[in-house]
Amino acid sequence: MHIHILGICGTFMAGVALLARAAGHTVSGCDAGVYPPMSTQLAEAGIALREGYDPEQLAEFQPDMVVVGNVMSRGRPMIEELLNRDLPYASGPAWLAEHVLRGRHVLAVAGTHGKTTTSSVLAWILDYAGLQPGFLIGGIPANFGQSAQLGAAPCFVVEADEYDTAFFDKRSKFVHYQPRTLILNNLEFDHADIFPDLAAIQRQFHHLMRTVPGSGRVIANGQDANLAEVLAMGCWTPVERFGTGDWEAREMVPDGSAFDVYFHGELQGRAEWTQLGLHNVHNALAAIAAARHVGVSVATAIEALRDFQGVKRRLERRGAVHGVTVYDDFAHHPTAIATTLVGLRARVGAEPIIAVLEPRSNTMKMGVFKDTLAPALADADRVVLYQAPDLGWNLDAVATALGSRGQVCSTLDETLSAIQAQVQPVAHILIMSNGGFGGIHERLLQALRTG
Repeated sequence: MHIHILGICGTFMAGVALLARAAGHTVSGCDAGVYPPMSTQLAEAGIALREGYDPEQLAEFQPDMVVVGNVMSRGRPMIEELLNRDLPYASGPAWLAEHVLRGRHVLAVAGTHGKTTTSSVLAWILDYAGLQPGFLIGGIPANFGQSAQLGAAPCFVVEADEYDTAFFDKRSKFVHYQPRTLILNNLEFDHADIFPDLAAIQRQFHHLMRTVPGSGRVIANGQDANLAEVLAMGCWTPVERFGTGDWEAREMVPDGSAFDVYFHGELQGRAEWTQLGLHNVHNALAAIAAARHVGVSVATAIEALRDFQGVKRRLERRGAVHGVTVYDDFAHHPTAIATTLVGLRARVGAEPIIAVLEPRSNTMKMGVFKDTLAPALADADRVVLYQAPDLGWNLDAVATALGSRGQVCSTLDETLSAIQAQVQPVAHILIMSNGGFGGIHERLLQALRTG
């Protein structure tokens, strides 16, 4: 079967493409913005890519099935051509559920923050234990080097996103997956372009809860009041709580790189790994609990953490030049920005941190977080804000709230110059964006080398 994927460079759809290719299908696709790391792994897999959504692609590739990403909408020439020609089509989540997940033990990771890291940790634990899991993750775990694999065992780990499915299916993606093991990391308001308020998101999580069998397991953040409200709406599955309750971390070092794991008040072992921050400690507890549900001992899971190599674009160290270290992070919500900075601060102590932020998500562009953005950047010594041309509001108020620490730049060149002007002999530059940010990471490293 030839499958053509619309929006193929999105993290989820790229994973679908890799799974379809591994299953023996011919795969092609298109996207408006083609940039690494997804474009790189797709090309390496031999998947033909097209820039843009010209409808002529349908005649060129003559696909047997078109998988439609949620970036597509009615009125686009590609979609109108697809419908007028009466070609078979499906959403990415529906295709995944029908052709990959059916008959497998699905371990889903849902929540506003930490899905990618928790899914990556869980997949690695299962792999370390010899279970050869399949997975689809919205990022690239360094232990695997790709965002998706079919795997050879019943277990399949999926990052379960609450964003809507497609132009013809406005349910959250995760209602398609029917997990037997479900991790609920946390829940905050996000995706303001889709949901009017927190209650609307909670309703979708409640729908997800309705799909988990009574013989399954829900692993929930015991410190999250919003998730507690979801569980109170209806739960038919045994629940284990982490952070407080069933699974806890004690005797944690300040940066989160080592901690004791307790289950029902009994010490299970001491975990040591390279990840930073309390949020990642909670991610690890959730993954350990989920792995235990499919038969992996807690001792084995703790051992696996030692060899976990992290995820691309999650506080990823991109390079160091003359004592200046450059990190890349996907953080695009105030909570994620704050927790990333707290974790880095705990690691580097008093050494200066320069935070560079491109507010790029749809919710950011709508200005929903304009009042909480400055407080989220509290642990940075200096902040450089990029005022992109398509940002729907002005960042000057955020810079004013930051006082002398804040600066707004309106071009990438100006941003690069502002960072360089603030660099000290020992410094940590944290670049945060959920896009490519114009390749500023490599441009900065090159400038530091030649400067």
